[in-house]
Amino acid sequence: MKKTYKIEVDCANCANKMEEAAKKTQGVKDAVVNFMSLKMVVEFEEGADQKSVMESVLKNCRKVEDDCEIFI
Repeated sequence: MKKTYKIEVDCANCANKMEEAAKKTQGVKDAVVNFMSLKMVVEFEEGADQKSVMESVLKNCRKVEDDCEIFI
């Protein structure tokens, strides 16, 4: 299942870091961050709890870009 989230990030490089961090999160099959539209599309692995996965995604993204925001 894919879901789109609104994000807040300062630059394209930071958005790229967020995308890579999201892809490495358990429960995420794939993730794409679009800096121009300030959106993140996350494809979840089958059976994954979206809410807990997204909390982990945010935590991992903040490790690489501490002032980013994902509106869950």
